[in-house]
Amino acid sequence: MAESQLVHPPLFTYISMLALLTLVPPFVILMWYTNVHADGSVLQTFNYLKENGLQGLIDIWPRPTAIAGKIIICYALFEATLQLLLPGKRVEGPISPTGHRPVYKANGMAAYTVTLITYLSLWWFGIFNPTIVYDHLGEILSTLNFGSLIFCLFLYIKGHVAPSSTDHGSSGNIIVDYYWGMELYPRIGKHFDIKVFTNCRFGMISWGLLPITYCIKQYEEYGSLSDSMLIHTIITLVYVTKFFWWEAGYWNTMDIAHDRAGFYICWGCLVFLPCMYTSPGMYLVKHPVNLGPQLAISILVAGILCVYINYDCDRQRQEFRRTNGKALVWGKAPSKIVASYTTTTGETKTSLLLTSGWWGLSRHFHYVPEILASFFWSVPALFNHFIPYFYVIYLTGLLLDRAKRDDERCKSKYGKYWKKYCEKVPYRVVPGIY
Repeated sequence: MAESQLVHPPLFTYISMLALLTLVPPFVILMWYTNVHADGSVLQTFNYLKENGLQGLIDIWPRPTAIAGKIIICYALFEATLQLLLPGKRVEGPISPTGHRPVYKANGMAAYTVTLITYLSLWWFGIFNPTIVYDHLGEILSTLNFGSLIFCLFLYIKGHVAPSSTDHGSSGNIIVDYYWGMELYPRIGKHFDIKVFTNCRFGMISWGLLPITYCIKQYEEYGSLSDSMLIHTIITLVYVTKFFWWEAGYWNTMDIAHDRAGFYICWGCLVFLPCMYTSPGMYLVKHPVNLGPQLAISILVAGILCVYINYDCDRQRQEFRRTNGKALVWGKAPSKIVASYTTTTGETKTSLLLTSGWWGLSRHFHYVPEILASFFWSVPALFNHFIPYFYVIYLTGLLLDRAKRDDERCKSKYGKYWKKYCEKVPYRVVPGIY
């Protein structure tokens, strides 16, 4: 990535990359330790580290174990097999800057469903107890941590010696290439898409499995399941199910179509996602909260409504694109801008920019219900501790930064048409505010 392409100043970008590469892997371990061994208290963990320093972190860092390795390998092989073998509709992704159009097999919902049924069946028939995953979670996260860093090194080397498409290249800086990645669409062979595996199958399906694991663990610990854990799990599963229902649309987003496969995306989905995104449920295992029917139902309805609005935003834009701007938006003909752009190969192409419906409220309005949904699946923990809200804070920062990066990318791509679009839709994320 050339310096001219960076959204933030180069020095800030390089410092933040180095900070994330060095600080986020131990942060994952500290998140697990705080929830499981420090009573969910950030202050308790902070005081422990203040007292014991780096040696304290080394002492609490779980060592990778054979059982952790077996769980990870079995899960990864199972998902890879489903990705390759389950039938699915042929879906074309967006055209890349080099004019390449990736082709996918849309079988994510089938893989997700088969995985959930298999996981629950193994538990129900006494073949495998999911509480083993919780009991060895620290070791699993530690093994994933180290293994994924090596996996990202493989992606870096592959991008140099055996790229899968024309969408690859080096910035000339090893750290930048390792962090952001070398390839946009890396594949093993012709059909196994690496980013679909890391982001959708390994990462997102784990987000559905772990809340179920936490439910089973809490039930075994206390002999009952708290309504707070139940509400958290239902909203989370509705969100993850929504994701797989819409998976083909995800392949048009920044994660897949613009961010390369490196530490930022792949390590994030393999390690950070299973830990951080499921952290409210991890906290609730040992901190059951009784919400009562009225509060529980209110949170549930609000959470599901936010997930639906988030889905409807994406559906609206997807239908608009699929019908080449002819689909009705909120019962009316859509307002749009026809924008032309030039690919790196010199071809002139056009895109339609939707400026009505949800997309007339702000340029990235779909982030608003997504952030609110994350709040509603975290708030069943109430406010005894701060740690259940780490994900909400992280997601808010991530999406605001992503909105900024996406705006800069579109400004560079569409030029005067993007300026016209911003005049028509002036707010970036929150209507009337930002």
